[in-house]
Amino acid sequence: MKILVTGASGFLGGHLVDGALSQGHQVRVLVRRGSDAARLRSLPGVEVVTGDLTDDGSLGRAAEGCEAVLHSAARVVDHGSRAQFEAANVTGTQRLLAAARSAGARRFVFVSSPSALMRVREGDRLGIDESTPYPERWFNHYSETKAIAEQYVRAADGPEFTTCAVRPRGIWGPRDHAGFLPRMVDAMHAGRLPDLSGGKRVLVSLCHVDNAVDACLRAALAPAGRVGGKAYFVVDREETDLWPFLARVGALFDCPPPAPRIPLVLGRAMAAAVETGRHLRPRSAGSGRTGGTDAAPPLSRYMMALLTRSATYDTHAARHDFGYTAPRTQADGLRALQEWVTAVGGVAAWTAGPAAWTGTTASAGPAPDHTEEGNTQS
Repeated sequence: MKILVTGASGFLGGHLVDGALSQGHQVRVLVRRGSDAARLRSLPGVEVVTGDLTDDGSLGRAAEGCEAVLHSAARVVDHGSRAQFEAANVTGTQRLLAAARSAGARRFVFVSSPSALMRVREGDRLGIDESTPYPERWFNHYSETKAIAEQYVRAADGPEFTTCAVRPRGIWGPRDHAGFLPRMVDAMHAGRLPDLSGGKRVLVSLCHVDNAVDACLRAALAPAGRVGGKAYFVVDREETDLWPFLARVGALFDCPPPAPRIPLVLGRAMAAAVETGRHLRPRSAGSGRTGGTDAAPPLSRYMMALLTRSATYDTHAARHDFGYTAPRTQADGLRALQEWVTAVGGVAAWTAGPAAWTGTTASAGPAPDHTEEGNTQS
């Protein structure tokens, strides 16, 4: 097929391009003006269209002649105004849906997130499946706008235009420099990551980027009658005990383990205080906020929830409807990650971003972009 990939200069989007090419598909990518598209332009079989989700003309050019759309572009950071999230995640998705349908595309796969179901007050939840309803009140703007966009996508399904959503959780792997795992490793490397678990066991589902790519491409090719209008959880086959896992990853790179252990009540109070302080600071020029700055906070209530709430997801629906089996194991993924980090120059280079990466192959990664899916802890 000819496939349009959005968010291709980001972490997951870049891997979606690689995965589609490896299966023999033609790929067109939509990249924003100013993004580093050098890697994408170097790939045989990739056509680059400059534009963004606010520009209907560029969306039309990008969608023309494409049979399927893999939509991974989004605002995925855990800070910002509601207007910023609304424009990127909801309005942008609606515009892309309209452009794809007008251009004659027959399949639209939306990269969503389990955070679309994340409630403000909620305890541990294990084995969550797709019967879980959307909340009446979401945890933050990111969760809410991903949920609203997902519902628009699912509602757009029809006889000639099949739509569905995949919900990978905690995407990790090579070429990610801004997501949860490099952020945690960077903090451990500097000796400044406390153990925020409070001594509690935190069981989570994560998703290696290769598994997320496999699911997206399977969803793009599955029979319309099976996937149309549905959403699917997509995660690794292993359930992960989060804080021992972080210590294990850190040990691969000679980082000290998380310490000291912080009581849960104190950790949550610290996160709330950091967020409150940000909102009380004067607005920075061009931030689009009513208060605070547009820089990522060192700790947020959203991050604290992700690091201290157990949340695992059932993938039976994805396995039944399009044969998803999480081809990359966690052990294999960690070995590959360790090899890649070594190749790019170590932890400091990894977390600094593509400009610091060494080696021809190792440096072929995405440019920093806070509107690309996969650069967050969803």
